[in-house]
Amino acid sequence: MSTLSALAPANIRAIAPYQGGKPISELAREMGLNEADIVKLASNENPLGMSPKAQMALEAAIENIARYPDGNSFALRDAVSHKFGVQASQIVFGNGSNDILELVARAFLTAGDDVIYSQHAFAVYPLVTQAVGATGIVVPAVAFGHDLAGFLKAITPNTKLMFVANPNNPTGTLISKPDLKAFLQQVPKHILVVLDEAYDEYLSPADKSEAIGWLAEFENLIISRSFSKAYGLAGLRVGFGLMHATVADLLNRVRQPFNVNSLAQVAAIESLLDDDFVARSYAANQAGMLQMTQGLQQLGLSYIPSYGNFVSFKVDNASAVNQALLKQGVIVRPVANYEMPAYLRVSIGLFSENARFLEVLTKILAS
Repeated sequence: MSTLSALAPANIRAIAPYQGGKPISELAREMGLNEADIVKLASNENPLGMSPKAQMALEAAIENIARYPDGNSFALRDAVSHKFGVQASQIVFGNGSNDILELVARAFLTAGDDVIYSQHAFAVYPLVTQAVGATGIVVPAVAFGHDLAGFLKAITPNTKLMFVANPNNPTGTLISKPDLKAFLQQVPKHILVVLDEAYDEYLSPADKSEAIGWLAEFENLIISRSFSKAYGLAGLRVGFGLMHATVADLLNRVRQPFNVNSLAQVAAIESLLDDDFVARSYAANQAGMLQMTQGLQQLGLSYIPSYGNFVSFKVDNASAVNQALLKQGVIVRPVANYEMPAYLRVSIGLFSENARFLEVLTKILAS
């Protein structure tokens, strides 16, 4: 260990940095490919891009880029407040919803605290837990989904926080609303529950979350949402959390003052107002999911039924198949780091992108 490395606490040295989906430009350099010929289905991005209204707003706002953004996101706060029927004091904004998860950890956790999350759940949960020196407790998954009864059994005297993803990434599983509410009713009030709903816009009307309406009943509930998925603003990094005003006040004390840039705020406001774009994104995802799953079935591959904009499928020699896909200019997501070494996760893209993936995968499996 170098002298400089030894200066960092052991919990920081032990962190495995988060690895996002491989960028198109990186694969082009590695493989000598033309960027225009590469299909990226690795990061659960919206293949339709962003709302046209958001794009117009960005173009108009660019002339003020020399100014600092509104550190309190007043206009965006007002838009979220009206959209979701919450008080302005209940909202915290982040540099993506990941920022909300980190703010919760920084505001409430310290060494000696326990944090509960599921096996196969989002990699950021253990990352933010470890970064503040807290201890993660992993509850084994059931059918690749959250075992909520297991969460309750895993509670210790030191448990302060739980992370629950609904739908879950990378498995795409969904907890039913009755089961989720019954779980919240059993969680001790001194334990915070972060409900990560980054993919809620991709749920059917029947499956749509009702958790925002539960905030008054569960003061220990924190809901995180993202503009990176259905809203198509992944490159701008903006998300938000909804919670009790007391909790929001504490998160705002550790939040960076300008953590959401001015362009992100403007685009997010217009995205919230463009219901038609979100509806088109949902419809495109439904059609693409059917195309993708039918294609996987035709190849004889099993997959985990997903409620997100991605699907994880099982394939022999998943690592080798992933490398073969990369060589053909198709980027998907290996999920061995989620204890799913036999699976790959593929995002739902445009019809042509899905077709390209299935065509290349078919050739690889036949070779």
